[in-house]
Amino acid sequence: MIQELAGMLFVDGVWRRGEGAQIPVENPATGEVLGHVASATGPEIDAAVSAARKAFGSWSRLAPVERSKALHRLGEAVAAHADAMARTMTLEQGKPLNEARGEVLKLAEACHFYAEEAVRIHGEIVPNTTTDIDSLVVREPIGVVGAITPWNYPAELIGWKLCGALAAGCTIVIKPAELTPFTALAIARMAEEAGIPAGVVNVVTGPGSKVGQALVEHSGVDKIAFTGSSAVGLRIQQSCPTIKRLSLELGGNCPLIVTASADIDAAVKGAARRSFRNMGQICIAINRIYVQHTVADDFTARLGRAADQLVIGNGIDLPDADVGAMASAEPLAKTQDHLADALSKGARLVAGGGAPQGEVFARGHFFRPTVVADCTHAMKVMTEETFGPLVGVMAYDGLDEAIELANDTPYGLASYLYARDMDEVRHVSTRLDYGNVAVNNVDAGIMNAPYGGRKQSGVGYEHGREGMLEYMNFKHVRIRYGEPKAR
Repeated sequence: MIQELAGMLFVDGVWRRGEGAQIPVENPATGEVLGHVASATGPEIDAAVSAARKAFGSWSRLAPVERSKALHRLGEAVAAHADAMARTMTLEQGKPLNEARGEVLKLAEACHFYAEEAVRIHGEIVPNTTTDIDSLVVREPIGVVGAITPWNYPAELIGWKLCGALAAGCTIVIKPAELTPFTALAIARMAEEAGIPAGVVNVVTGPGSKVGQALVEHSGVDKIAFTGSSAVGLRIQQSCPTIKRLSLELGGNCPLIVTASADIDAAVKGAARRSFRNMGQICIAINRIYVQHTVADDFTARLGRAADQLVIGNGIDLPDADVGAMASAEPLAKTQDHLADALSKGARLVAGGGAPQGEVFARGHFFRPTVVADCTHAMKVMTEETFGPLVGVMAYDGLDEAIELANDTPYGLASYLYARDMDEVRHVSTRLDYGNVAVNNVDAGIMNAPYGGRKQSGVGYEHGREGMLEYMNFKHVRIRYGEPKAR
């Protein structure tokens, strides 16, 4: 699939070879070049936006049930090609094959969820002060969406934007991350197979600083939907030359609080999963853990054993590995920097701490899941988002101290709590300043509930009905009626 998609753009329902510079895409597990993609030129970006603008007129006026059918067809096509798409994702992103396949099926799930939401775009009639006036509140699609997506979940995070936008009646131009462009191009192929009309879905590739920024600045783009770092999200917000609707899902630095009443086995299992899944390269990864001092030693020792037991491998050769390669050298270097900083300031290494041994790991971006204890807020691991397989553990005395430490961050995406005392659950969950709070589980985001952050973690929501409403304008139509004529 990769060789067929190499160098291609998908514009107005047509595959065209990109005219811009060719960018190599590497396999992070081996370092080999998988293929090249084009850096879309200005005219090519204009063509994609123009195609989306032209298609918007007919797509937005299409009966919602027809948009619903199209999204269901897209979900069916994605599921039918899940194995091939998963292999493409593993080769360019590094996650194990079975994990990649699960992500592709989550994309299919998003298609079907928003297919159902498409036929439930309801308005309201608002009472007025007199009985001869009705106020109708109508929801209408915004227009052309520029979707700028990251490399950590290259199918699922496109799906949230693509499916919500299409259900609402918008059209879209997708700019995937340079590290994982082939998954996005494969999604375009599925849209083509599903019979989604030309121009409704477009994919252009290239650097975010060039191609993504061109979409941000383009007068024909009505909304930007972005997932990525807080720094880039801020630049997008500051650089829009005209007023645009924005959805920005940004950084995390997510905390976990474990109280003495917690089921420690469950807390350890949850912490290991959410700290190290996808090698910690997930916005809602647990970055820092606060454990009540009476159970801190036991919890930390168990978490260290759990981390050491995780199986690392090349995701193609070992499809059911727990973790694979990191996506590139950059997040690996940041992980190593945060670890060195913590150890230099007195942290204790509990598990991991370096690359796994063996020839299979020699050329890839591999790192063992790592746990450090005796941490403080003087350490980067507790105050910055690592975005890698490293988690810091800190003991606390009182519950209010743990809440204060958990909230001591400019971010507010997701937080976690393990406690069986319901008074503790209520006290902590109501005081955590986060858009998502997961209690006694680590699934902070599910498809049928709104998902979004606070503070520097962004604006807007994905998932749920709210994820579709982010692509809609509200119109108030106020009608005064006269007396009916005699008949």
